[in-house]
Amino acid sequence: MSRWFITRHLGALEWAQSQGFVFDKQQGHLHDVRCIQPGDCVFGSLPFNLAFAVQERGADYFHLSIEVPERLRGQELTAAMMSKYNAKFEQFIITRVKY
Repeated sequence: MSRWFITRHLGALEWAQSQGFVFDKQQGHLHDVRCIQPGDCVFGSLPFNLAFAVQERGADYFHLSIEVPERLRGQELTAAMMSKYNAKFEQFIITRVKY
């Protein structure tokens, strides 16, 4: 079982580590979901389709949620800024609905 953190943002990695999170693997992007194994824990801000694929592989997904003010969107945030704007990991269960 591995703990993954998928982020390209140094501030996010520093924030997670300052909160006591330890990761076995860190990548900027999840290039191939087939590297995720059953029982793994994946942390990050993945699009729904990738988060769903992670869950389909038997892993848990924890989304990095943060209340970023509009004026700061698109900017790199520091670990301190992430704390200020209530960053947290939240587990979501994603269901695909077929039409």
